[in-house]
Amino acid sequence: MLICGVDEAGRGPLAGAVFAAAVILDPARSIAGLDDSKKLSERRRERLEGEIKEKALAWAVAFATVEEIDTLNILQATLLAMRRAVEGLAIRPAEALIDGNRCPPLAIPARAIIGGDASVAEISAASILAKTARDAEMRLLHERFPQYGLDRHKGYGTAAHLAALAAHGPAHFHRRSFAPVRNLLGGNPS
Repeated sequence: MLICGVDEAGRGPLAGAVFAAAVILDPARSIAGLDDSKKLSERRRERLEGEIKEKALAWAVAFATVEEIDTLNILQATLLAMRRAVEGLAIRPAEALIDGNRCPPLAIPARAIIGGDASVAEISAASILAKTARDAEMRLLHERFPQYGLDRHKGYGTAAHLAALAAHGPAHFHRRSFAPVRNLLGGNPS
């Protein structure tokens, strides 16, 4: 039975899309070192990203935009990104294993597994693909908007990012529904 692991990256940041990935691993081609992406160095994640993409039976990465996050809320946008990732797989799995305590509405059975990114190889692989895709997006935004330091904090609400927000104001990629950004806009998220 083919199962896919699903995880997200970027629920907490003040900037950028929320990303999700779905991965169906090949039982005949093991990948050493899979773990929760947060426990791996950036260099290790990038190495594993290539190996996952090469060896997996199928993988897909999707996202929900800043506008979708601000319209739906971060939970619903995350579930939307997860659904898009599963629907983007070239092979239809029999079941989806979702990291966390909520499952997106899917056309296949799904199970939520708390801590799955550290205990289920398929979810670990999805965790890595979602994180590397989101980090790449943050580096691209940094090239166009270096004043925010997105290459360093990846959009999280660090002191440096909050100072840059105060100095330069929010950009189009900032989540206006998140309190630090909303407060800079005088409490008006639009």
